[in-house]
Amino acid sequence: MTEAKKNRVTISDIAREAGVSVPTVSKVLNGRPEVAAHTRERVEKLITRYNYSRRASHGSGRAGLIDLVFHTLDNEWVLEIVRGVESVTHDAGVGMVVSAVHDGRKTERAWLDNLTSRRSDGIILAVTELGPRHAEQLHGLGVPVIIIDSLGQPDPRVASVGATNWSGARAAVEHLLELGHQRIGFIGGPPQLQCSVARLDGYRSALMAAGITVEDALVVDGDFTHDRGEQAAEELLALPEPPSAIFAANDLQALGAYRAAERRGLRIPDDLSVVGFDNLPMAQWISPALTTVNQPVATMAAEAARMVLRHSETGRFDTHRVELATDLVVRGSTGPLS
Repeated sequence: MTEAKKNRVTISDIAREAGVSVPTVSKVLNGRPEVAAHTRERVEKLITRYNYSRRASHGSGRAGLIDLVFHTLDNEWVLEIVRGVESVTHDAGVGMVVSAVHDGRKTERAWLDNLTSRRSDGIILAVTELGPRHAEQLHGLGVPVIIIDSLGQPDPRVASVGATNWSGARAAVEHLLELGHQRIGFIGGPPQLQCSVARLDGYRSALMAAGITVEDALVVDGDFTHDRGEQAAEELLALPEPPSAIFAANDLQALGAYRAAERRGLRIPDDLSVVGFDNLPMAQWISPALTTVNQPVATMAAEAARMVLRHSETGRFDTHRVELATDLVVRGSTGPLS
């Protein structure tokens, strides 16, 4: 190995050359006993050879940091998550590192190496997936992981924070039904997201309870972006019998529906009622202000941060699932069926 390579050796490099897993190297670095003597000797020789920085083996060995990881950084939902985590880390005197994980094994390995070198107190993943391989590695490193709005069923080794998506969606549709709407379009989220499935189920439940058949044509998949919301609303409004109201599974898609309605010369709420989900700050700035389901995004993030800090003190989670309540905020984008 060249001198330059030695200077930037990672924990993954040590593990690969020793023929062991990253968690095993971490156990050696942290002085944990559950490693065979011959394996420990082999790893320690490589650590010495490459002058790899040891993690502290006394106390927690942590650096007073929380890693906050997103799949993307380009929407307002991200800002609410950051705001919530920061409200806790600031008071606790703990730092925060914000990053986005992109696809690819090389990027994933670099992210894990960076995490290891930072000695974070814990990781908060916001709508991004943690596969079994990463869950095992992080579990071996002793790093607690909390997911906000997980993709699918979370790994049992991690904790999660969410909201009452089903009841929030049902309340939104019940509000439209009370206003006389029966043809209600739905713009969903990515189908692999648990929150998307729950919001669709809440929509269906409200209609069925009212004795209304759920029409497949009125249900359109989305991706939680403004552009897809606009496109999906166009599809709904182009139907031979278009809906008189649209419930979008997040606020950004609801704003996309505003754009589609404007292009068709439809007035909100006179010609079309629109409901969103999230209650981001932008929901009250637009005209008319958006009726939406209040999902306490910043509060969810703050609770995730508190769970990390409690884990760093006790070494365990008090609970592996926290679910916060939603409520409907009625504003100017919904009105009676004309």
